[in-house]
Amino acid sequence: MNSELELLEEPVLAFGYGQVSPYSKDGLTLYGPPTESGQPKEIRYGVVATQGGLDIFKRWLKRVSGVIPSDNPEKAHFNYWPGFSAVFGAEWPAKPIVEYLIDADQLSKSIRQSDRHHAIYETASLFTDPISRHNMEEERQPDFWLVIVSDEVYQYGRPNSSVPKDLQESSGQTLGKKAARSFIAHGSLFDELVDESEVYRYDLDFHAQLKARLLGKAVIQIARESTLNNGLIPSTERTVERAMEGPAHTAWNLCTTAYFKAQGSPWRLSGVREGVCYIGLVFKVDDTSATAQNVCCGAQMFLDSGDGVVFRGAMGPWASADEKEFHLSADAAQDLMKTVVEAYENKHGNPPKEIFIHGRNNFNRSEWDGFCEAVPETTNLTGVKIRKTNRLKVYRAATRPLVRGTYWVVNERKAYLWSSGYIPRLATYPGWEVPNPLEIEIQKGEADIRIVVSDILGLTKLNYNACVYGDSNPVTLKFANMVGDILTASPNKNHPPLPFKYYI
Repeated sequence: MNSELELLEEPVLAFGYGQVSPYSKDGLTLYGPPTESGQPKEIRYGVVATQGGLDIFKRWLKRVSGVIPSDNPEKAHFNYWPGFSAVFGAEWPAKPIVEYLIDADQLSKSIRQSDRHHAIYETASLFTDPISRHNMEEERQPDFWLVIVSDEVYQYGRPNSSVPKDLQESSGQTLGKKAARSFIAHGSLFDELVDESEVYRYDLDFHAQLKARLLGKAVIQIARESTLNNGLIPSTERTVERAMEGPAHTAWNLCTTAYFKAQGSPWRLSGVREGVCYIGLVFKVDDTSATAQNVCCGAQMFLDSGDGVVFRGAMGPWASADEKEFHLSADAAQDLMKTVVEAYENKHGNPPKEIFIHGRNNFNRSEWDGFCEAVPETTNLTGVKIRKTNRLKVYRAATRPLVRGTYWVVNERKAYLWSSGYIPRLATYPGWEVPNPLEIEIQKGEADIRIVVSDILGLTKLNYNACVYGDSNPVTLKFANMVGDILTASPNKNHPPLPFKYYI
């Protein structure tokens, strides 16, 4: 067993004019996004908000069009914001393609209804209905919709939230969850009761339900009014109770996400091997299903561009009670992998040379045989189990923890990677405790463990939902819970393969 720690070089990202940098903010500031055909020159967007939310957004958009000073110039990770056009070489017009206003009082009463299923469904409908009507009736379509919600919607729109009784609004006469589930499972002589039961087939998560109801119809970016308002207030004058980063930080994150959702590519991984495809497996128990322990399976495919595709697999009893894991049947695994390979071939004209399947569970023989059946003989298939662990701690005799990118090869099939740790470029460790490593194990197939570890570190830099130095999890697994929540948030289970931007 090897007892030496080794250090990977920080993965490099590609930007405009063939330039590279390990840090997304440095690369965008100096070179802009990759200069290639298809990059947007103008952000085409729509807005759905209350009048108050729309006013806040317009003030925020005006501010991010120019320079925003760093909140703390002495700290390397507190970058100033150069302005949207200066960063992306594109315009974010003050006037959207379309804007729809929601009555603030109606929104507040809707989210505070006593029946939480009706509250979440009807609140989400206030946003989904105008977007759906626009899609059907108008020719000019936005690339994405900015949905601006109040903090009240955020607070009471979470799965386990409850409204204080003195603030609740009556939902009128409703079926209730128990009766509705009975009608869903067994039907009724009265069609109107079955129809009314549909509300209870949606998840009690406003964010997930909103995106689930618009999957394939509209790309959504949800922003809280307080987030945008925070982006207007200098740190020295900020008095809001919600703890947030400064205006420049907010601008970096929201603007990068907007550019990505407007069909732009903010950066790419540099030096990626040709023909490599990474798959992240997603499992989520479907709480909205009438069948107990029904589990939804999905797969996220990522390439060097970072713009992945999400595939929905078969629904089934994939939970293993004794092992506390999820495993597909051979047929379900074969069907899912076949869809992934076909999508890759349609995009590139030939099958991938290498496929790495990332998951948090072990791979059993049945599902692995199914995956192998769907992969061409010319494709090398490798199954990798990745989990954050606190069973291994490494301390340095110094004031700083291990450097990000440190790894320990246990043997030819197992290693530990510290994807979080001290970052020399930022001269800081963005954490509060001794960093925990990723436990990485090649469970099926053959691959060089050092290449596997290096690839995983590279995949921590493909999160376009935040402009950060790097995440602690690879993109194949970071959003697995979010994707699973959206896949199971509505009764519609026939989602076609869709770009990743529909889910984040």
